[in-house]
Amino acid sequence: MNRSEARELLMKMLFSMEVQNDYSRAHKARFFEENIEDAEQVEYLERMYACIAENLPAADGLIRESSKNWKIERMCKVDLAVIRVAVLEIMNMADIPDAVAINEAVDIAKKYGTEGSGKFVNGVLGKVAKIKDAK
Repeated sequence: MNRSEARELLMKMLFSMEVQNDYSRAHKARFFEENIEDAEQVEYLERMYACIAENLPAADGLIRESSKNWKIERMCKVDLAVIRVAVLEIMNMADIPDAVAINEAVDIAKKYGTEGSGKFVNGVLGKVAKIKDAK
């Protein structure tokens, strides 16, 4: 499993957690057990789950600030999961360039989202990157 596949898997986990309103370690463990066949990317996924557990409210605040005309509650759940993965990478993982996180998110959004998901995700994440650079 490469990093792109790990991001997709993380997006699917966040989607599942959002739909079920369950961000618990038990849900994560169940998801890993059912979906991870290759232990190679477990470190990245564990690291990202730790970021989610610690930083989801802050990430959502940044998403709200970057999408003033869209409430998180009204966003397509797939788009929201994709954006959350990228925001957590942008804000917490210095070893991943912002452009890589954004490009990967756009590709995932195009694959799993609606026709306009790629543009929407790109727009929100572009604003997130600008806010981060301004701080």
